[in-house]
Amino acid sequence: MKIEVINEEDSAVFDELVAGVREHKYENMGPEETLPLSVVARDEDNELIGGVSGQTIYRNFLIDVVWVDKKTRGTGLGRRLMELAEVEAKKRGCLTAQLDTLSYQAPVFYQKMGFEIVGTVPEFPGSPARYFMLKNYK
Repeated sequence: MKIEVINEEDSAVFDELVAGVREHKYENMGPEETLPLSVVARDEDNELIGGVSGQTIYRNFLIDVVWVDKKTRGTGLGRRLMELAEVEAKKRGCLTAQLDTLSYQAPVFYQKMGFEIVGTVPEFPGSPARYFMLKNYK
């Protein structure tokens, strides 16, 4: 056996690790198709001003990123994008949505959207608190 530390990005190693995780997942949960899901907004110049992006898998909507440009924050755009993404996730049979956010980002926004904090990593020097959030669809 040889153990090594790799201090640079190695996509081949990463892809191999992910393939191993997927194989184990399929053995335990059966095959499931992961489908990307993004809802974006653009301004009149076709510049991206906000969006929600993630994937649906095993009846979960896993939200990777939500962003709204500073100029359009507070206009309701974030809420509209989230609502549209969740409608699509529900059409795909999702029963939950999951995300994580940092304390300075948007935990209160997500709570207003119906998400609950189900786990935290407390802040420590150099890092804000991290919240893991879940929303069950009815």
